[in-house]
Amino acid sequence: MTEKILMDKPIVEIDGDEMARVMWAWTKEKLILPYVDLKVEYYDLHINKRDESNDQVTTQAAEAVKKWRVGVKCATITPNAERVKEYKLKRAWKSPNATIRKMLDGTIFRAPIILSNVPPAVKFWKKPIIVARHAFGDIYDGVGIRFDCPAEAEIVVKQSSGRELRAKFPRLSGAGVLQGIYNIDSSIESFARASFRYALENKLELWFAAKDTISKVYDGRFKEIFKSVYEEEFKEDYEKAGLNYNYFLIDDAVARAVRSEGGFVWACKNFDGDVFSDFVAAAYVGSLALMTSALFSPEGHFLSEAAHGTVQKHYYKHLRGEKTSTNPTATIFAWAAALRRRGELDGVKELVKFAGKLENAVKLTIERDRIMTADVAKVSEAAINHIASTMEFIEAVKRNLEKIRR
Repeated sequence: MTEKILMDKPIVEIDGDEMARVMWAWTKEKLILPYVDLKVEYYDLHINKRDESNDQVTTQAAEAVKKWRVGVKCATITPNAERVKEYKLKRAWKSPNATIRKMLDGTIFRAPIILSNVPPAVKFWKKPIIVARHAFGDIYDGVGIRFDCPAEAEIVVKQSSGRELRAKFPRLSGAGVLQGIYNIDSSIESFARASFRYALENKLELWFAAKDTISKVYDGRFKEIFKSVYEEEFKEDYEKAGLNYNYFLIDDAVARAVRSEGGFVWACKNFDGDVFSDFVAAAYVGSLALMTSALFSPEGHFLSEAAHGTVQKHYYKHLRGEKTSTNPTATIFAWAAALRRRGELDGVKELVKFAGKLENAVKLTIERDRIMTADVAKVSEAAINHIASTMEFIEAVKRNLEKIRR
């Protein structure tokens, strides 16, 4: 038997909730631990653990990623009123993803896992579209107010210099809601740099899209900063590489993306990126379980995760003892990405190679063996040999991994 691959430094492992947590454990047990002498610094972000710690465990996990530079995260619950009741929580805690992303000031890059037997719904697409999502501010850290009668409202900014800035809303003629959002120049600059750098390293054009014609201050500032960062730091390198940077209005970008053949990085503000990464996943591969997600920070911190949620309905079936055909592909690729990054940073070539073999084993299982979970079977163009349960699929991947490693 081949000896396990040794690691130099640990990966920060951030565990999660429900069916995603079940797949997480199975992936480690079957596809990682038999082959890698895995070193991790473990943080349990199960919703009850977050509740017990008053959500301090989420902050601790983010600090650990800063320390070790590489992390891998399972999907977690962001509780609403129903979840608070279901899990008997003290309160509806914030999204762990939002907290971690804010602390790391990272940009999220989401890309489809391209499979030969899963054609994109958009017939023009031949190359992947990578969505770069700004992971800071916007509505995810905004504030909202509900009012019950006619009112007046204004935004007041009290600067540390002592100067106050004010902007009035139109008169509010009846009951309604109001929301305020913000962003920070330094974070927008980091977002721009990460997007330009990622596109350049991967030899792809970069698009940035917003709506500065309407949102003249907020979106306008994003446009200004992207233009400045490009011209001062990246224009020369882009021209040498024969690459273009394009700014589009967001509605124009959507139309262009649908008509394009793909093959570019699409930089989006936080909310836009949330929407369009799901759009690309659904239109390209039909499932968030076939979408990679990785966060890069300006300081070089890296956090990979599955793009999908906790798969609540499947978890309830699992608790009843029923088999589910939940797709673990994105979870497997998240682990592979973290192992590859750890290996690259530490110079452990065997770890980098293993990550590639693990990804290849998944693709062979779906493309060649035509063994797939139910979600992939629905969109597969080729004949299907077997619609597998989650564990059956993982076992099939393990068989291919064993062959590749010989």
